Amino acid sequence: RFVIGLSKKVLLANVLGEFAALLVEETVLSAWLKPILFTLQIYFDFSGYSDMAIGLGLMLGFHFLENFNYPLIAKSITDFWRRWHMSLSSWFRDYVYIPLGGNRVSKLKWIRNIFIVWFLTGFWHGANWTFIAWGLLYYCFLMLEKKTKLIDRLGKLSQVYTLVIVVLLWVVFRANSLSGAFTYIGNMFGIGASGLADVAFTGYLRNVWTVLLMALIGATPVVKKFFAKLNDRGLGWIEPIWVTVVFIVSVLQAVSSTYNPFIYFNF
Repeated sequence: RFVIGLSKKVLLANVLGEFAALLVEETVLSAWLKPILFTLQIYFDFSGYSDMAIGLGLMLGFHFLENFNYPLIAKSITDFWRRWHMSLSSWFRDYVYIPLGGNRVSKLKWIRNIFIVWFLTGFWHGANWTFIAWGLLYYCFLMLEKKTKLIDRLGKLSQVYTLVIVVLLWVVFRANSLSGAFTYIGNMFGIGASGLADVAFTGYLRNVWTVLLMALIGATPVVKKFFAKLNDRGLGWIEPIWVTVVFIVSVLQAVSSTYNPFIYFNF
């Protein structure tokens, strides 16, 4: 478990972050690719830290709760927050939402309770209007899902809707100001962008596509299910060999790399 977390951090998160830092977002597709890379970076970075903590805890006899459950395969914003940063969500549920009355109150107070939780969720990340807006925008989408049949109407497209909203809101989260966030989102939809794509973007994509593909696969339960099937077929000896190789490669990458961002210094 520790090795899985270490590999997420040094083989995926750091590499994705380095590619994102080099990307110049002048075109529409470049403007979309950068927050997609950041979405994957922060997922593998944070879930990697969580995996390492869980693994270290098990070595010492402590059992920490899971903190991520493949949030990028969520089919709604509600589902996303059941899977993302589960320790934070459960803390706000137990110590803010339920003490305020939860859903066992009038409809107006219930709406107020959810609003307070998401305002505090944004504020918890930092005293900046971008974090407040990020939390309140999630509140708006959660209320939209609760008060309408949006997810049912979207059907199979609900997963696409969820990913698009998550990526867009990471733009707000990461921006230095609200005006900067709105300007960037405008570029994503062609407002102020220099075009759909250019030669620089296609050249950049040729360099990043392999790690991007690995990250997209790693964000799903595919690898976990693959090794489960191997174990069922009596091939469980393959997994420890794979883990050993991943550990060696991760250590080599950690030693040789000079790019090791700590992306939580702002919040």
